[in-house]
Amino acid sequence: MADHGPKSAEGYPLSLRFHGAARTVTGSCMEFAQKGVSLLVDCGMFQGSRTLEYLNAGPFEFDPAKIPAVILTHAHIDHSGLLPKLVAQGFKGTIWCTGPTADLLEFMLADAGRIQESEAERHNRRRDRAGEEAFQPVYTEADAIAAWHLCRKVELEEWFEPAPGFRARLWNAGHILGAASVELVAGGVQIMCSGDIGPDNKAFQPDPEGPSGFDHVICESTYGGRQRERVSIAERRRLLGAEVRSALARGGNLIIPVFALERTQELLLDLASLLREGQVPDVPVFIDSPLASRVTEVFARYAAELEDTGGANVFASPSFHFTADVSESIRLNSMTGAIIMAASGMCEGGRIRHHLIHNLHRRGSTVLFVGFQAQGSLGRVIQEGANAVRISGTDVRVRAQIRRIDHYSAHADECELLDWVAAREPIGGTLFLDHGEPEGMEQMRRELQRRRPDQNVRLPEIGESYALAAGKPAKRIGTGRTELQQALGRDWQNDYAAFVTGLKSDLAHIHDEAKRREALKKMSEILDSYSEFREGKAKA
Repeated sequence: MADHGPKSAEGYPLSLRFHGAARTVTGSCMEFAQKGVSLLVDCGMFQGSRTLEYLNAGPFEFDPAKIPAVILTHAHIDHSGLLPKLVAQGFKGTIWCTGPTADLLEFMLADAGRIQESEAERHNRRRDRAGEEAFQPVYTEADAIAAWHLCRKVELEEWFEPAPGFRARLWNAGHILGAASVELVAGGVQIMCSGDIGPDNKAFQPDPEGPSGFDHVICESTYGGRQRERVSIAERRRLLGAEVRSALARGGNLIIPVFALERTQELLLDLASLLREGQVPDVPVFIDSPLASRVTEVFARYAAELEDTGGANVFASPSFHFTADVSESIRLNSMTGAIIMAASGMCEGGRIRHHLIHNLHRRGSTVLFVGFQAQGSLGRVIQEGANAVRISGTDVRVRAQIRRIDHYSAHADECELLDWVAAREPIGGTLFLDHGEPEGMEQMRRELQRRRPDQNVRLPEIGESYALAAGKPAKRIGTGRTELQQALGRDWQNDYAAFVTGLKSDLAHIHDEAKRREALKKMSEILDSYSEFREGKAKA
């Protein structure tokens, strides 16, 4: 573990260190420090490739016991998912967030804890791990519940003091239920952390809000370099209706990987409308995610405050069936002509993998992606046209129709992000872009510099730290963790899965037995040529 707190510099009263979501879209965590006091904005899990996810088990670069507070922008796991680990390693401070975020965390964190425990148990059962050291969960369900009990609800736009020397207030971010941007003042420096910004005209949430005039702004860039066609909610429903009718006409199931929080509820809102108006066949819609069921209950609790619901519980349609346990989920294997929504949205865990195994190989089935797929995730691999994928040790051919709708994203596209940044101007110091992929971030940086040539724009790396002062550009005082750069994007395990999934088929197409064995021999010789690296690792 590194020394506690990023060091500042003379004339710069505040420091900032990026512990995640820098040149990648998950793992959001920023540490602000002044006069020996640090606080975090977000503490999220890394999601994507296996190499990237391994970072979740690594040590924090700070002492959790010395952190007095976390300000949480929203309940998505890539922003909140390491809070239980923080608690397990000594954090006893306060987690400041909006009321809806705290209500959602009760279920989100507990579910994440159960997943950590079940994943560790599954790894330890695998035969190919015989004799190896047992996997330990990153944290447990008990740790998750302990973290939730540390939440303190605050109202939007009301000032509070999360830690000595810090003042903060939250602003609607328009992203998901309870999501907020964080305005932070410390050492005479004014900062705005965007959190995740929602698109204009999003269901349920009003458009993002916030004041103008800051010394430094940290803005997400998930959709940097990308622009979506502007559609109304009515037009979005028309597009969804067309996809549903087309999928069901093929005779198979429509499988929709969803995020349990917000994406599921938006789809249910639109499906309820389409079913009510007879725009799609009245087939059963299964929500195969206990977490999504609990989150939907929270949404129903806030129905009177949500836009586009008319104050009614739109999730009570007779066509909607929330599966409660694993046996109900397994029974869906025999279904045909149904709509099955299951988490996770990037297909990296949860029951969606089970449904992909049983439906991807069926020509009559359809998989509809309705959200962002991070580099290295199974969803991204399928979406980019893989002929076969490896899921939980099973090789699965992709014969199903693969479709995509971009208009359910909870993230603003580049144009909307640029508008959000413009509304925060003037920015007297540095504009940081985080929570994005390198290519998209660079495109967004170029557009920002074209619009404001004098604006200082930085694309931080994980581990980089900066000294901050009022009215002047940030000063880099610590380099990034260069060893982590190879963990971003696709990793060797993605390439391995793609290779072994098609290997047997490729060998079978070599019709000469001798040539087939020759190919295997050559591959073995190539692996043997790297023996020095294997031996070096063994000696280490």
